[in-house]
Amino acid sequence: MDERLLDALWRVPSLRGRTPEEVGPRRMGGLTNENYRVEADGEAYVLRIPGRGTSEYIDREVEEHNARAAAEAGVNADVVFFDAADGLMLTRYLEGCETMSPESFTTRDGVPARAGLVLKRMHASGQQFRFRFELFAMIENYLKVLGEKDVALPEGYHDVVGEAGAVREALEARPPELAPCHNDPLTENFMDDGERAWLLDWEYSGMNDPFWDLGDVSVEAGLSEEQDLQMLEAYRGAGLSPEDVGRTTIYKAMADLLWTLWGLIQYANDNPTDDYWAYSTQRFERCRRLMESPGFGDHLRAVRTGRR
Repeated sequence: MDERLLDALWRVPSLRGRTPEEVGPRRMGGLTNENYRVEADGEAYVLRIPGRGTSEYIDREVEEHNARAAAEAGVNADVVFFDAADGLMLTRYLEGCETMSPESFTTRDGVPARAGLVLKRMHASGQQFRFRFELFAMIENYLKVLGEKDVALPEGYHDVVGEAGAVREALEARPPELAPCHNDPLTENFMDDGERAWLLDWEYSGMNDPFWDLGDVSVEAGLSEEQDLQMLEAYRGAGLSPEDVGRTTIYKAMADLLWTLWGLIQYANDNPTDDYWAYSTQRFERCRRLMESPGFGDHLRAVRTGRR
């Protein structure tokens, strides 16, 4: 039995003193963290053991506050225990739900629309998250972290960051109304039971332009134009505008730009869960292709002018 798992079981009051055989840990998915389904007193839970090195860039006190707020909004699983010292967390297991993947997100009927609805529920909840998700400040911070590590950036990265100045100008021309956002909506962070969806893992959550979540979902799931429309129409209804589509598209590119750096940090930290060099270079190339596409300038203009 993994020593980190044994230590985690001892630290959670409701699990302390129970043997691994009693709680029956079953490994679940996770990129940087280790997640286990466990049982105690006839109830099922998910035990999240934070990944090594994650404290370099995640504020666990902020995560705890936001995760509990998301649970109050009916979007997240109930948080039973949270240790802000490192992010060890126990949440209730969502029975009858399937963890989404890029494949199931795009092939299971109605998932893009249900994703739009759960994001709408969070964004419109009135909850006030701690932390302001500042895209360009985060890019600068990740670059500083990488500057202290022995890893190279993909060729041309700084050129693309420079070109993203036009994106920044467009977004600053019409500052958004901030909402409580997930900010890292991987498909694996969505749980779906065929009727509604939930969102888990609030490590990067904070107040942000809500269209960041929509753009990031699209790129993480690899949604088609039709599926983008299904998600956006469920989210926005009949009021969908060129500006809404423009913001979503812009954030597709910016999500790839940001998470390229995140992946390089995982690579530098020797995170064994994935090939993070390939992850980073693929995301960077996808970002560059979108920013160089013929219609990208039209989306910038729609955001800059607020075209309805």
